[in-house]
Amino acid sequence: MSAPLLQASGLSLRFGAIAALDDVALEIHPGEVVAIVGESGSGKTTLLRVLSGLMRPEAGTVRYRDPAGAVHSVHDMGEAAMRRLHRSDWGFVHQNPRDGLRMRVSAGGNIGERLMAVGARHYGGIRAEATAWLQRVEIDPERIDGMPDKFSGGMQQRLQIARTLVTHPRLVFMDEPTGGLDVSVQAKLLDMIRGLVADLGLAVLIVTHDIAAARLLAHRLLVMRHGRVVEQGLTDRVLDDPQHEYTQLLVASVLAA
Repeated sequence: MSAPLLQASGLSLRFGAIAALDDVALEIHPGEVVAIVGESGSGKTTLLRVLSGLMRPEAGTVRYRDPAGAVHSVHDMGEAAMRRLHRSDWGFVHQNPRDGLRMRVSAGGNIGERLMAVGARHYGGIRAEATAWLQRVEIDPERIDGMPDKFSGGMQQRLQIARTLVTHPRLVFMDEPTGGLDVSVQAKLLDMIRGLVADLGLAVLIVTHDIAAARLLAHRLLVMRHGRVVEQGLTDRVLDDPQHEYTQLLVASVLAA
């Protein structure tokens, strides 16, 4: 197996008396999709934010291997280096697409901005790439000059995904990407994400409370409760034969629904 793209160990963080993270370890390899599941308050979104450098843990380390093979301590990187990383080799898809889009910039402009951040300068080329990505995420290219606030929630999320993936990042963090969407819209979005991840060979860390989404997308699964990883393994193995009583309850609740 290839060397890990991202590796974390001993992550701990408290909010007052609450342990948000309690000695969490995790690694993800190139091209691998890892889902982090658990109920609200389990620590899964906090873990995603710490892994992506958006929050600092009280203890533990997160190390990232760059395209040249050099290993960096994420939380020792300077602010400018972190910004460069997030607009090139990493991507982040927020639950609320408004957090990942510039709502006063056109659809094409949102995609083009990220291309310009990695050095693209030719207007025609940028516009052609934006058009191609709108098609790829099933948005009518004629809406390239439309404003995101005129789009539906599902379209905004697809636009955020296009903006994130246009620079072909190697690692993408996704925080409940289907949260708040209608069930039919969720299904289409998940199918689209699965196709894009496979086509681009992305490594993805996805936080979700939706076990069905985790089964569809993820190679491996981490189950969190009260800031701890209580079970992890290959997705089908964990969901078909859960060992921890909390995982058993999660799976049973889905079957009963």
